Amino acid sequence: MTLEEEISAPQRGRGLLRAIFRSRNLTIGLFVLLLAIGMAVVSEFWTPYPPNALRIRDKLQGPSLAHWFGTDHFGRDVFSMIMAGARNSLEVALTAVAVGIGIGVPLGALAAARGGWIDGFVMRLTDLAFAFPALLTAVIVTAIFGPSAVNAMIAIGIFNIPVFARVTRGAAMGLWKRDYVLAARCAGLGDAAITWRHILPNVNHVLIVQATIQFALAVVAEAGLSYVGLGAQPPQASWGKMLSDSQTYIYSAAHLAIFPGLAITITVLGLNLLGDGLRDLLDPRVRRQR
Repeated sequence: MTLEEEISAPQRGRGLLRAIFRSRNLTIGLFVLLLAIGMAVVSEFWTPYPPNALRIRDKLQGPSLAHWFGTDHFGRDVFSMIMAGARNSLEVALTAVAVGIGIGVPLGALAAARGGWIDGFVMRLTDLAFAFPALLTAVIVTAIFGPSAVNAMIAIGIFNIPVFARVTRGAAMGLWKRDYVLAARCAGLGDAAITWRHILPNVNHVLIVQATIQFALAVVAEAGLSYVGLGAQPPQASWGKMLSDSQTYIYSAAHLAIFPGLAITITVLGLNLLGDGLRDLLDPRVRRQR
């Protein structure tokens, strides 16, 4: 590393931090994401009460110093269940997005690189996948394998594959006509090497923003699947299952619906703000406009 590079590296780091803190959306979104991750990690080894501990004598208590978010109809601490539910929601969402990226990005890159019948075949596959929404896919998967958080990951991940395939293809198509790609071809590089060295690095900002959007949608999808009984199963905590259980007590113990609903709303809103902030930070067209 040269002296200039050693000096410029810390400057780039400080410039990145300044850009992050200048963006209100990015700052708020990052804070919410870190908060959710922190709750999920901490719940692995500590919660105020065991999430599945039944205390019937304490059932349906409102928020108090002893139980910050109150208790449910089994006397379980709602705040502890929300902490444990954060772990389940983030695990399902992260795995589903990883499945979408791991399969969808290579398919989209292949379609953009080769074109012709391969491009048409990949796009028809994505059209077929879009014909089966996440909920319908979950019904099919659970009918075969039974309801579980793992099957919810599979269902949501399948829905994410065509999304990332189309985004990757759309972003990569215009890059194959650029001069640096033609120069790489003249240098003897094949499609795979060009895609790895030149195409993917120039579309990663689009993929990062899309990943945050799909992450938020996956959190909502997981909650929806758990709400209808196709996601996480008892005694595993889930925000969607908590909302489902609260229906009977919506008038007598509204806190059972309010706090899980707020957890979902705040997490999804934070992820959407994070996506907007990352778009502003990473998209060169937005930076030039500013």
